[in-house]
Amino acid sequence: MKQQVVVIGLGRFGSAVATELVRLGHEVLGIDTNMDTVQAMANSLSSVVQAEGTDEETLARLGIAEFDVGVVGISSDLETSILTTLLLKRLGVKRVIVKARNDTHGEILDRVGADRVVYPERDTGLRLAHSWTSFDVTDSLDVVEGYAVSRVTVPPELVGQTVKRAVLDRNFQVTLLLLARGERVTVYPSGSEVIREDDILVIGGELPEMERFFAAIHGH
Repeated sequence: MKQQVVVIGLGRFGSAVATELVRLGHEVLGIDTNMDTVQAMANSLSSVVQAEGTDEETLARLGIAEFDVGVVGISSDLETSILTTLLLKRLGVKRVIVKARNDTHGEILDRVGADRVVYPERDTGLRLAHSWTSFDVTDSLDVVEGYAVSRVTVPPELVGQTVKRAVLDRNFQVTLLLLARGERVTVYPSGSEVIREDDILVIGGELPEMERFFAAIHGH
């Protein structure tokens, strides 16, 4: 469903979010204080305005109250981030998502009404750290503390094995959630499915268990 989204702060995070939302078919208004940034994004977004995110009168004049989602991509200036979040909620934006610099910043954003707080730098670092745990892991997402879902290329040791032998019969608390083969995706593949070289596996579990699982596969 097409939504109206305002993105305030068009740095690396904000501009990436804004352009991807446009690609997905949403209507996106970008707001930034820097005119060079506004001009650079003019052809990428539905509309772009040079303005302060803390200027309530300007935000009201832009019709922000009618927007479905507000994204605040400002984290370097805590006061601006917090006040912008507060104003978006005050003006009636249905859902406000805010980038936070650290846990303290995030806690304050929660208290002023942010519907979701994201930590891009921390989350990227965690995904990278998890991908280093095993060279098979190409991406990893923390679900709750200590647990992750990881996208895995098939290790050579598993090629030609059934799911039962490769995963189910091993004494580790990991779950094969998806098996992708070209455009075909199988949810919870059967134990008789034979794993191929070009398959992509999506595996979930507790991080230590997943590390032990991959270590066992490679014999170390």
